[in-house]
Amino acid sequence: MEEIERSALAKILRESVGPALGTLTRVLRDFDLAEESLQEAAVLAMQRWPTDGNPDQPVAWLVTAARRRALDRLRREGKRRLKQQSAWRRDTALDASVDPAEIYDDSLDVVVDDDQLTLLLMCCHPALNTEAQIALTLRSVAGLSTGEIARAFLVDDPAMGQRLVRAKRKIRVAGIPFTRPSAADLGDRLDIVCSVIYLVFNEGYSSSGRSLMRVDLCAEAIRLGGVLHRLVPDDPEVAGLLALMLLHDARRLARLSTDGELVLMDDQDRSLWDRDRIAQGERILHEAMSQRAPGPYQIQAAIAALHSTAASADDTDWSQIASLYGVLRQVVASPVVELNRAVAVAMADGAGAGLTLIEGLIERGQLLDSHLLHSAHADLLRRMGHWAAAHDAYERALELVRTEPERRFLRARLQAMPT
Repeated sequence: MEEIERSALAKILRESVGPALGTLTRVLRDFDLAEESLQEAAVLAMQRWPTDGNPDQPVAWLVTAARRRALDRLRREGKRRLKQQSAWRRDTALDASVDPAEIYDDSLDVVVDDDQLTLLLMCCHPALNTEAQIALTLRSVAGLSTGEIARAFLVDDPAMGQRLVRAKRKIRVAGIPFTRPSAADLGDRLDIVCSVIYLVFNEGYSSSGRSLMRVDLCAEAIRLGGVLHRLVPDDPEVAGLLALMLLHDARRLARLSTDGELVLMDDQDRSLWDRDRIAQGERILHEAMSQRAPGPYQIQAAIAALHSTAASADDTDWSQIASLYGVLRQVVASPVVELNRAVAVAMADGAGAGLTLIEGLIERGQLLDSHLLHSAHADLLRRMGHWAAAHDAYERALELVRTEPERRFLRARLQAMPT
């Protein structure tokens, strides 16, 4: 019971830290001070909430506690922080009575004036390189741990920690402000902002942890995508990104069985799919595609829509999906796209056709460290009766897989093959 309570407390804190950091950065006008003060407030929350009870407004509680610690630090440091003190005093309206709905709203109708989105745009400032933009955003906005970000970048924890320190130092030295960029500047940042939001969604949808999904990260990515869409409603790729996330998330409840086992799409109970969310994604996608400026997010959303609207696995239009992956390959030259196209081609034209494409990736040395490549390779080999080669491919996939549900699925497939 105590373990469950600690887990619930950690979840509340994790969901609250991102929104609180955005607000504190605006109030204090100092990113480092905001982050350090919030860390102290989070430690205090871990001490007090188990005995005092979780507050009704955890974001407001953290903001208030962190501001008090920031003020204490400013007083101690004296004149060096006078400017920040003045800025802090100008924002005295933010106190424990603040409505957290003004800070955080998990619906898609959230107001555009969102501190977290402003924080996201600050982290995506062009003065930072792309890797720093993504890493800092995943830490500051999405609340991922240094270890989780390190796994996403395939580096060790100390290296990622240093990368984050350098990124924050760059913000301070370059004097990057916590302000919403102009319309022109925003246009220059949209690509990286979309990339970061989608990375957050993917980390939630295919988590690097023990579970297959982290619903909180998926919800946060969709929320930020919705805010961005409201900010630039006429950008078709922003709309395409939001539609893509909605269409994927609509199938979330069917991805695992009641006992936590992975369920492939063909075997999923489609009555568990969120039809309202599918309809919402389709509507946003239709509006985006009507501008006739297709980009990678819109194309991927169109593929997701073909899956989501098929009445059954047998009704899936695999030929159209394979064709769309072919279009996507022309827009995004990525081996991941080619792998997905190979799977679609296998479904449309037979396992042999898909196997040829996958073995082409292997020959070119692409995706050799991805369990998805070896899993797809093993499946096609299995379907063609090449048992020994399939066995080896499943073994390699098992060496690389990160989540327990996927590991159990691959092990079951391996054990079910003829010896």
